[in-house]
Amino acid sequence: MTDTAPAAPAAPFGTRLRRAMDARGPLCVGIDPHASLLTSWGLGDDLAGLERFSRTVVEALADRVAVLKPQSAFFERFGSRGVAVLETCVAEARAAGALVLMDAKRGDIGSTMAAYADTFLRPDAPLFSDALTVSPYLGYGALAPAVELARESGAGLFVLALTSNPEGAEVQHAVRGDGRTVGSTMLAHLAAENAPEVAGGAPLGSFGAVVGATLADLSAEDLAIDGPLLAPGIGAQGATPADLPRVFGAAVHQVVPNVSRGVLRHGPDPAALRSSADRFADEVREAVGRG
Repeated sequence: MTDTAPAAPAAPFGTRLRRAMDARGPLCVGIDPHASLLTSWGLGDDLAGLERFSRTVVEALADRVAVLKPQSAFFERFGSRGVAVLETCVAEARAAGALVLMDAKRGDIGSTMAAYADTFLRPDAPLFSDALTVSPYLGYGALAPAVELARESGAGLFVLALTSNPEGAEVQHAVRGDGRTVGSTMLAHLAAENAPEVAGGAPLGSFGAVVGATLADLSAEDLAIDGPLLAPGIGAQGATPADLPRVFGAAVHQVVPNVSRGVLRHGPDPAALRSSADRFADEVREAVGRG
């Protein structure tokens, strides 16, 4: 064993994501070991249950889905030992070929934002992930340390822009002095990050937005950011793959639908988890015309 740090990915995140979705289907499956799911799997709400849950999901799905999205909070609640389980989960998922999107929704300023970026986006970090969710509501410019490190390391970001939770509207739909909403402003920033002169003409940019699949009307939004659109809300929250063309319109081919409970509720049987994920991926392919 050597002390050599792992190399950064050979291709930018957006390029790797496009390849993964083309090969495995456009689907992201969450790893959300919250107490009710652990109980429904017959597991304890404890470290042993956390380990069993996360390992089962990774072993069942990491070799077949494009993206796995661990929700960091459900691991952090067990303290340092829970974070150690998360480290193993990330490493094993990436080793099996899945891209890992860390759902941590970090957002801060200055050196603190830089430290968050180091935690998840530096290739030699124990929690290095292919991409990270971030919150821009201290100002998009405050995300600069994460943007810079993601670009340097070949990782990606998903910025909260138009989320599906009802509370988000009071911030995201607020109108700025220039007449644009805050959410629209975030989309414009991401389009600039993915511009060919900045991103080098990759097939898909590495800087994406979180845009809820449950939102009724996005016709006023410019979703052509040349980057991925992470779309939570498929499955248990009520949206279906068939809704995607209506919600996202011409940008539907950039969408990465996220399913969590809709797949995870079929555990702990690995075959049932695989069957559910395959079914969602097939439905998405059919809906967006990538069959």
